[in-house]
Amino acid sequence: MRSLGLRVPCAVVLAAFMSTVVVATGCGSSDSGSSTTSSSTGTTAGGLTATKDDAIAASVPEKYKSAGKLTVAADASYAPMEFIDEGSKAITGADVDLASALGAVMGLKADVQNASFDAIIPGLASGKYDLGMSSFTDTKEREATVDFVTYLSAGTSFFGKTDAPSISGLADLCGLTVAVEKGTTQADDAAAQSKSCVTDGKKEVAVLVFPDQNGANSALISGRAQLSMADSPVAAYQVTQSKGQLKLVGAPYGTAPYGIAIPKQSGLAEPVLAAVKKLIEGGQYAAILKKWGLDSGAITDPKVNGATS
Repeated sequence: MRSLGLRVPCAVVLAAFMSTVVVATGCGSSDSGSSTTSSSTGTTAGGLTATKDDAIAASVPEKYKSAGKLTVAADASYAPMEFIDEGSKAITGADVDLASALGAVMGLKADVQNASFDAIIPGLASGKYDLGMSSFTDTKEREATVDFVTYLSAGTSFFGKTDAPSISGLADLCGLTVAVEKGTTQADDAAAQSKSCVTDGKKEVAVLVFPDQNGANSALISGRAQLSMADSPVAAYQVTQSKGQLKLVGAPYGTAPYGIAIPKQSGLAEPVLAAVKKLIEGGQYAAILKKWGLDSGAITDPKVNGATS
């Protein structure tokens, strides 16, 4: 899984599903650093402003205090979590608002940079980025490379055009063409299911893998793919914005926590955890989720490395 979503980006809504497909043009590029937005040290959602907590700010390692900012990587193709605002060309979304609020609590600015999803964890490990906020599912495998602070809950949903084949779950994908984003849990699940199909004597799943979700959406809209898979909030958002041209198919599966990805040994995990708890207690967290329609994914007990599998 990658993560969640909800508000108008260009990805699926672009040209409102006009008969010709011009989907990802001008949307979230997968080029690292192609679009950057710097948030202020305070952010407001629902009338609630996140402000510096002196004790939490004091616990931030000197390296980051001296810089005065946190470089936050996000693949801006996953509305409503992170996407390019068509008007300003800036990165926006729930993860951007949360990054800004977390930075404010820690006395830092959040500098959100666009990066391809599969380059974020390597970028954290190499020191290029300080945090990764891009709808990451916290998994045991990923925890071997980076630490996570959990902040949301999501599953995976299937979606397609209104004439999409009827399925119940992964086992029904045999013989179908499915569009997914590179580096996501969905890509792994579709590939694994394809092998299972062959083992069972059925046709493999034709898995089309794209650099970002915009590409997967384009394949779906153009008819190159019969279904797509994405985190439940993202899939629901795409369907809502399609004006009746898309529908959810089957049932969601694999509910798991999203996590803020953090380099190991950076000293940031505990300050970030404390900042998430502060936003939950202060109501800013709930206000941000409500703004983006993500209320159902709210959690009350964030953890460091809370992967369930």
